[in-house]
Amino acid sequence: MPPYVRLANEIAAQFAHRPAADAATAIANHLRATWDPRMKRALIEYAQSGAQDLAPAAAQATHHLQSRP
Repeated sequence: MPPYVRLANEIAAQFAHRPAADAATAIANHLRATWDPRMKRALIEYAQSGAQDLAPAAAQATHHLQSRP
């Protein structure tokens, strides 16, 4: 598992108490604010490749990142 996937899953775990849609938005906002653009691109590409080890909320957050990096 790439390090950025582990990090995204850890961030997703921090928002697990929220409803799924709210968690995905919060995760995307966090990634926008703190991650390097290369890491965000790598995560999006990984999610698009069908990554099974990415937390569902983190995977949904990549959709938010695609629509507004």
